[in-house]
Amino acid sequence: MKKHNFSAGPCILPQTVFQEASKAVLNFNGIDLSILEISHRSKEFIAVMEEAQALALELLGLEGKGYKALFLQGGASMQFLNVAYNLLENKAAYLNTGTWAAKALKEAKFFGEVTEVASSADANFNYIPKGYVVPEDADYFHCTSNNTIFGTQMKSFPETAVPMVADMSSDIFSRSIDFSKFSLIYAGAQKNMGPAGTVLVVIKEDILGKVSRPIPSMIDYRQHISKESMFNTPPVFSVYVSMLTMRWLKTLGGIKTIEEHNNRKAEIIYNEIDRNPLFKGFAEKEDRSVMNATFNLTDEGLKPVFDEMAKEAGLNGINGHRSVGGYRASMYNAMETESVQVLADVMRELENKA
Repeated sequence: MKKHNFSAGPCILPQTVFQEASKAVLNFNGIDLSILEISHRSKEFIAVMEEAQALALELLGLEGKGYKALFLQGGASMQFLNVAYNLLENKAAYLNTGTWAAKALKEAKFFGEVTEVASSADANFNYIPKGYVVPEDADYFHCTSNNTIFGTQMKSFPETAVPMVADMSSDIFSRSIDFSKFSLIYAGAQKNMGPAGTVLVVIKEDILGKVSRPIPSMIDYRQHISKESMFNTPPVFSVYVSMLTMRWLKTLGGIKTIEEHNNRKAEIIYNEIDRNPLFKGFAEKEDRSVMNATFNLTDEGLKPVFDEMAKEAGLNGINGHRSVGGYRASMYNAMETESVQVLADVMRELENKA
C-alpha cells in the first residue's frame, strides 16, 4: 500500500531525489566512493556546495543582488541565536505568531532590547496579527513566514525602514514572494528542502559588521561567507540532498510552477474542511497556511474511527501538535495532489459513516 506522508518534518521529498541520493550513498558520480565518505574539500563536493548555493539564489531571484547563500548546522533554532548575535546592537522588533517565533524572540533578549510588535497568543496563535508598526529605530524586524504547528501563514509582509529577517523553514521555495524585501532568510532543510542536518541562510552582506560586540567565529556570518560554508566540516549529505531537491524544483519550472501545485492541494483540503460538518479548521481562513492545514473533529468521540480509517488508507503523520490537538496535514512541495485527495476522501467517508 502506498503511504501518504503528511509529516511536518522531517518530511516528504521527491521520489526522484530519494532514488538519486540512494545511488550516491553507494557510488557518488561514478567515483566508486559514497557521498557519505568523500572529503568535503574534494572537487566533487565543492561542486555540490557551489551548485547548492547558486540554485538557492537563483530560485529566490536574488542572483547578483548582494546576497550570499550559506549551508550551516544547528537548524533554524541555532539561527535564533545567530541572527541576534550578528545584528542586534540596541533594539530588535519581533512579530510573535507561534512557538518558533516566541523561541526566536526569547534568544534575542540575551543581546539587547526586544520589542514584540504584535502577538496572536491571545487566540492560541490561530491568526496573523495585522496593523502593527515596526519601530524605525530597530536594528531589524524578525518574523516567521509560516507557522507549522498552528497552520497560519503570512500572506503579506510589512514595508519596513529596517532590515527584515524571516524564518521560512516551513514554506521556503513554495510561493512567489519578492525575496529582495528581506535582508536575511533562514530555513531548516527538513521541512521543504532536504533531510535534517543543515539550514539554509541567505543574507545580504551589507547588513553585517555593524555590532560592537565580538562574535565567536562559529557564529559569525562573515566567517562562514569567507569560507564558502566550509569554516568547519559541513553536513555533506544534507547539503547534497538539498541540492538535488532544488535541482528538481528548477526542472519543474521553479517557484511559480510549484506555487500553483501547492495552491491546488490546499484548495482540496480546505474545501473539504469547510464543507464537512464533522471537521472545523483551526486557523482563521484569511491566514490559513498552504503548507500546513490544521483542523479538528467537531465530535472527538469519532477520533478512534477516523484514525483507523486514516491508517487503512495509508495516511501517515496527520496527528496535530499537542498545542493544537486534532489533525495537521503538511503538504510540502513534494506532496502529490493524489495524496491530499485521499485524505479528503477519507474525511468524506467518515461523514457518510457517521
